[in-house]
Amino acid sequence: MPYIVALTGGIGSGKSTIAQAFAASGVEIIDADLIAREVVEPGTPALQAIQARYGTSIVTDEGKLDRSRLRDIIFQQPEEKSWLNALLHPLINARTRQLIAEATTPYVLWVVPLLVENQLQHQADRVLVVDVDEATQLARTRQRDHLSVAQAKRILAAQATRQQRLACADDIIDNSGEPDDALPQVAELHQRYLRLAATKQD
Repeated sequence: MPYIVALTGGIGSGKSTIAQAFAASGVEIIDADLIAREVVEPGTPALQAIQARYGTSIVTDEGKLDRSRLRDIIFQQPEEKSWLNALLHPLINARTRQLIAEATTPYVLWVVPLLVENQLQHQADRVLVVDVDEATQLARTRQRDHLSVAQAKRILAAQATRQQRLACADDIIDNSGEPDDALPQVAELHQRYLRLAATKQD
């Protein structure tokens, strides 16, 4: 089992950019969001269960999950989130474990946006938080997703606070500057994680 570094950060913090920088160093990336999409692809038992519960309108004409409609249901009926989590989380966890076990690099970067919210930090050997201030988060999120201030603030309010994330961090990357500004931090951490992974193997 490789050494597991969990990468997390709030919306607009630039997690994907940092993950890509690690990937460029040859690190295997395991992305929780991609796995969450994979387990509800057309033909999967999970999608069939969701369709059985919410009806055919939850699936698009292409046979894919209508994510915006599902978000609306959860927003209007919060209790449905518990049902959905009970269905999906074991599937996501099993697939994550499988990918980690199959990894061939000394350590893997496990990208989990909701690491703190779902209290998954204990499943990693180390936690790396990509950190920016709230004003930067709001500006980036609004620009990227074309949202109003109110919409962006609502998303931020639904996530763990900056302080909660930092409290779980073993390492922190300040990503408040230009995209390339964080590359030296990534390079330094990459070497640190290789050393830690080697120690674990010993």
